[in-house]
Amino acid sequence: MLAGTYRNTPVEIGQSSHVPPEHFFVPEKVNALCDYVNKNWDTKSAIHLAAYVLWRLNWIHPFADGNGRTSRAVMYVILNIRLDALLAGAPTIPDQIASDKAPYYSALEAADEAWKSQLVDLSVMEDLLESMLAKQLVNAVQEATSSST
Repeated sequence: MLAGTYRNTPVEIGQSSHVPPEHFFVPEKVNALCDYVNKNWDTKSAIHLAAYVLWRLNWIHPFADGNGRTSRAVMYVILNIRLDALLAGAPTIPDQIASDKAPYYSALEAADEAWKSQLVDLSVMEDLLESMLAKQLVNAVQEATSSST
């Protein structure tokens, strides 16, 4: 079992034109991801940081397996911590992504396209996460309202 261990071989992502960095660059790229989050923690929105982690961890593709699930989990943890809240409601953002991956894949591809020009443009991913967060929170309010009546 290699859980939590960085990959030691090249990988390909099915149905994507993105080619992740060579395995020997993975530790450096993950450190840069962490540096970005730490540097921008107080100045960037929770949605931006979550979108960045979701995109960049997928872009790096640091593991032999489970990169998407790991990226979605880490994104959600970052969002909860940055908002200083345990987000109520269901389906959660990771569950929404898992149930319909097409918009998620499109958002990843949009960020990848911007990155080809060395631009961090997460606007499509941020819009997606904002709408999913709104759905999750609206459901939480509806659940609370219906259980109190």
